[in-house]
Amino acid sequence: MQGVTDDTRTLTLAAQASFADVPHPDIVLVPGGPGQAAEMTPGPLRQWLIEADKTSTWTTSVCTGALVLAGAGLLAGRKATTYWLAQDDLRKLGALPQPGERYVFDGKYVTAAGVSAGIDMALALAGRIVGDEGAQRIQLGIEYDPQPPYQSGSPATAKPGIVDFFTARSRFASQA
Repeated sequence: MQGVTDDTRTLTLAAQASFADVPHPDIVLVPGGPGQAAEMTPGPLRQWLIEADKTSTWTTSVCTGALVLAGAGLLAGRKATTYWLAQDDLRKLGALPQPGERYVFDGKYVTAAGVSAGIDMALALAGRIVGDEGAQRIQLGIEYDPQPPYQSGSPATAKPGIVDFFTARSRFASQA
C-alpha cells in the first residue's frame, strides 16, 4: 500500500481504508500539525467530515485539528479549543475559543489544545464512554503520570521571553 513518507524517509503513513470504506464512524478524531490549512478547503476530507459527523457519536480534534473541524463548519457557534497560537484562527472560523482550557466538551464535539492535551481529552472521553474506572485503567496502562520538569506548558506559566520566541516565529501570529 502506498503512503506518505516524511522528509527523512523514516516514517511512512499509509491508509488502510478509504473514506468510502468508513462512512459512519462512531468517533472521528482530527489530528493537528503542519498542513491542516490545506485540509480546510473544499475537498474529499472536508466532505467526508461533514457526512461522517451527521452520524458520529463523538467528533473530536487535537491541537490544530480543531481548525479543520471549524473550517468544515462543524464548530460554528460552539465552544472549542486548539493550540494556543491558533485560538484567533479558530474564532475567525466561527467557533467560540476557550483559551487556557486543556480540552472542551460542547455536546458531541470535543477539542483538545496542544498535543499533550490530547491525552487528557482522550482520558476524559474514555471516562464518558466506558466509565471512570475504565478510564483509570487506561491511564495506568499507558502509565500517564505527568510530572513535567518545567512549568512552561502554557503561555500562562511560561516565561515571557519563551512565549515571545514562539509568537515571533508562529505562522498563526503572522496572520493576525
